[in-house]
Amino acid sequence: MDELHHNSKLIKPFNINIAEETIQDILARVRSFPWAAMAELNGWNHGTNLSYMKEFCAYWVDEYSWREQEVAINSLNHFVAPVDGLDIHFIHEKGSGLSPKPLIISHGWPGSVVEFLNLVEPLAHPERFGGQVEDAFDVIAPSLPGFGFSEKPPCPLGPRKVADHFNTLMTEVLGYENYLAQGGDWGGAISSWLGFDHTPACEAIHINILTMRTPGGPEGPEEEAWAAQFESDQVMQNGYRTQQATKPQTLSYAMMDSPVGIAAWIIEKFNSWSDIEGNDIESVHTKDAMLTNIMIYLVTETFNTASWIYYGRRKEGGRVLSPKGSRVEVPTACALFPAELLAWPPRSYAERIYNIKQWTEMPRGGHFAAMEQPELLINDIRTFARTLR
Repeated sequence: MDELHHNSKLIKPFNINIAEETIQDILARVRSFPWAAMAELNGWNHGTNLSYMKEFCAYWVDEYSWREQEVAINSLNHFVAPVDGLDIHFIHEKGSGLSPKPLIISHGWPGSVVEFLNLVEPLAHPERFGGQVEDAFDVIAPSLPGFGFSEKPPCPLGPRKVADHFNTLMTEVLGYENYLAQGGDWGGAISSWLGFDHTPACEAIHINILTMRTPGGPEGPEEEAWAAQFESDQVMQNGYRTQQATKPQTLSYAMMDSPVGIAAWIIEKFNSWSDIEGNDIESVHTKDAMLTNIMIYLVTETFNTASWIYYGRRKEGGRVLSPKGSRVEVPTACALFPAELLAWPPRSYAERIYNIKQWTEMPRGGHFAAMEQPELLINDIRTFARTLR
């Protein structure tokens, strides 16, 4: 593991090494799942496909190797440091060349830092992947508080508060004067708050989701049509969001006892939010990639506290960035993947929230952009960063 040169003596190298007893307990609970009690509702219309879940779980107990994945994750440089009273886990890959640009990438739910396994090294060391060393970044990829290997907060935090922690991580713990923030899902909201609350340290943001809203609502026929279609699209998606924003603790009693339950809850999102071919979830996501992401929640016992961020946002005030209508004034890049769960509005609407300098309509890809189309995302981040260097 590389040494991190920093001012803080509080940063500690971190290595993932899950106890074998923990792994075997998870596998035993998967093996003992009462499949006979499940109603024969196949397809995906009622939720996660039963036939697929049986196949997935058979692979889980018979073929999947957490240890192999652990080695791959540990090939990157991991650290833990106290940040505003919470121990935050983060990947920190120092970039090549003389002046790599600091870049903090934030994941969301039901994701984790393993979403970025195919992003970190190409962003940090572009010359190793056919790119130019001048495009290198210092890549920082933290686990959100209450997610994965970061400490569980004592109560739910929303994305604005998480942004406060991440700005402290970048400026006070790691000592960067300026940085670029990127994110999808909750990372998009966190990056938005970094750009809104933490200038000039956060000098620009790149987002591949629009989660924020203007206080004035849509204007004109095109925006109003988008808003109406958006609400219609979300009718069949809102169940999990409402539950996690209102009664996350009740959900957690069942989930913390059932690895299969957590897997089904998360796999449904990988299926319905990704740009897949037909109903073939594995046209985009391998079982190993999905399982490793699921296992992060299981081995750290963080499904419960990860779901809190929905509750936290509701307590913070929801999606509206500013009741006064002020916007994110730092340069903003928007990467629009066509199968995104939250359909993008017309640019005119987004312009009232962000100072948009780059607007890229992608040819393919969905919500999990870093996993589905890493090269498209990497190239868009690089293109934007060149305008800032």
